[in-house]
Amino acid sequence: MLSPDGRVIMISGASRGIGLAIARTLLGKGYCVSAGARDVEKLSVALSGPWQDRLLCCRYDAADRSSHQAWVDRTNERFGRLDGLVNNAGTSNTFTIEEGEEEELDALWATNVKGPLFLTRLCLPYLKECGSGRVINVSSLSGKRVRNENIAYNMTKHAVMALTHGTRRIGWDHGIRATAICPSFVATDLTSGVTKVSREEMIDPDDFAEITALALALPNTAAMAEMLVNCRLEDTL
Repeated sequence: MLSPDGRVIMISGASRGIGLAIARTLLGKGYCVSAGARDVEKLSVALSGPWQDRLLCCRYDAADRSSHQAWVDRTNERFGRLDGLVNNAGTSNTFTIEEGEEEELDALWATNVKGPLFLTRLCLPYLKECGSGRVINVSSLSGKRVRNENIAYNMTKHAVMALTHGTRRIGWDHGIRATAICPSFVATDLTSGVTKVSREEMIDPDDFAEITALALALPNTAAMAEMLVNCRLEDTL
């Protein structure tokens, strides 16, 4: 297992939900964390704690490419290295094959696909340098099968799976290992309207964060390309 001491991890969408849980978990384990979100003030409040010497909070907007470069630059200036990237920022909507405007599709594609793609591109040179770089993409079981009408969301998460395997392929000889973590329902505000599964039955964000920490800590010789995480039995998986 790789020791967290001195390792620097960037996490997008870290002000709430899954991203916040991952940031808190990694900070608690001793990692240095560069957290990104659109509202930096909210992010700083959410991550207040005894780890401020190992924490950097920056603005990140998936749809604003200038914020990508600024975040990577500030991370390098503060810590002088980068060991891992967690592409967590994502969103959903109700765009279906039969209903929805093109602008809704474009907005989802910008956040869920173009954001992690271009952020990964910027981080790759730093991840190659360390010899054990990690890229964790928070995908979804909706990237493995289609079981609802939200086709735009399903399409973007399938694209994240392709991005993960592409990153894994080009980074392998440099020690980079890419993993797609694919959860079912996680108890966050994104699933607040879900009635198929009760909140008590959903995946707890803190448990999901521990899974992410495992993917970051596994050595180059024991990497997992995909981690499927479910809270119910599905015959198709």
